[in-house]
Amino acid sequence: MQVSNEISAIVTGAASGLGEATARELAGKGAKVAIFDMNEDKGKSVADDIGGIFCKVDVSDETSIDAGLEAARKAHGVERILVNCAGIAIGEKTASRDRETGKARHHRLDAFRKTIDINLVGSFQMIAKSACAMLDLEPHNEDGGRGVIINTASVAAVEGQIGQVAYAASKGGIVGLTLPVARDLARDGIRCCVILPGLFATPMVDGLPEEVRTSLAAGIPHPSRWGRPQEYAALACHIVENEMLNGESFRIDGALRMAPR
Repeated sequence: MQVSNEISAIVTGAASGLGEATARELAGKGAKVAIFDMNEDKGKSVADDIGGIFCKVDVSDETSIDAGLEAARKAHGVERILVNCAGIAIGEKTASRDRETGKARHHRLDAFRKTIDINLVGSFQMIAKSACAMLDLEPHNEDGGRGVIINTASVAAVEGQIGQVAYAASKGGIVGLTLPVARDLARDGIRCCVILPGLFATPMVDGLPEEVRTSLAAGIPHPSRWGRPQEYAALACHIVENEMLNGESFRIDGALRMAPR
């Protein structure tokens, strides 16, 4: 799909990080972009910068999604591009002992459910509702293509570290659903792929001490640095524009392989 001013896109989690970079990249190519995020101040600022629209959306809430889709489509028409970047990360072991009391405790079930609801269920809700609308669009090229869906997982989906059980489960689910979604939608000309980022400099990791960030970067074979959100965005846009990319998982990690901790 050639990105142009005739193409509408929705990017979730686009007020910052990977989502923001992708929204800016798509807009730079001419696309009309709707930003779905919970951060109203940052989301509106990015939308103003790129000439897009901001919709305050909680991807774990169906009513919120429906309202966002209605607003985005009223402004730009039905999206041909969906990029799912919204997500959270928590760190908690399956079971452990409290360092002070020595008492055993298990992973908080509410925290596990919240991670799954936002990262996995939220992504699937966006996929299903967006694809449903794309079905009614006319094909935009000789291949019969109607739209493209890009999901965001993580290398933790296959190499989850200690304390990442909830996050890894949610991202593993995203990897697992991508091929069936691509097969479900293939006859109607809708493609679906997933990107698995390694260590990227996003707000999710801003709180890490500098020495920790330096140490983690040293473990990346090449280039030995944190990934830049613009590099994720460039890959996302290439997937959109390359019609043969469908049902596939793409690592972007500098050959990183995550150790247990």
